[in-house]
Amino acid sequence: MNLSKGGNVNLSQQANGLSAVSIGLGWDVSSFGGGIDIDASAIVAGPDGRALSDQHFVFFNNLNSPDGAVVHAGDNSTGAGSGDDEQILVDLVRLASNADKIAFAVSIHDGQEKGQNFGQVRNAYIRVVNRADNREIARYDLSAQAYSETAMIFGELYRHGADWKFRAVGQGFADGLAGIIRGFGL
Repeated sequence: MNLSKGGNVNLSQQANGLSAVSIGLGWDVSSFGGGIDIDASAIVAGPDGRALSDQHFVFFNNLNSPDGAVVHAGDNSTGAGSGDDEQILVDLVRLASNADKIAFAVSIHDGQEKGQNFGQVRNAYIRVVNRADNREIARYDLSAQAYSETAMIFGELYRHGADWKFRAVGQGFADGLAGIIRGFGL
């Protein structure tokens, strides 16, 4: 299912018995943007919208949440090649009961200092894949949009009653990853 900005989908209804997903994030650097290092991260937040703890900020320097439910699969500093550039694995069953949502952010490493921004990135996307059968459930392509920001929240998984849903966010931050994590109380 292809989503547009602000769109959401009930993942639990799309994949009966859903217990684990892979969040794939991808991008290409335009020919005039060379040398951009883009990093994916995840922030596990409670019902108040704040990160459950500092350790619930999962990124290239903290690859696992404390409960092991959210795992960063590794850093790709070039974005070269096809397919997902970075992946974050989420075990919905192991996730802490007070985890209400997981925001998936992408930031340009030292983007402000280097004068780099998402306007130099093309073919950006986030997708949700059912890990049980490797079937893509939802996708949000950001490629038709240009941004002057250095960090973005691409999408988020969130609880709605007993179900898990995914929302395409596409919210940019001019002050980089620092702006995102401040919004989650980190």
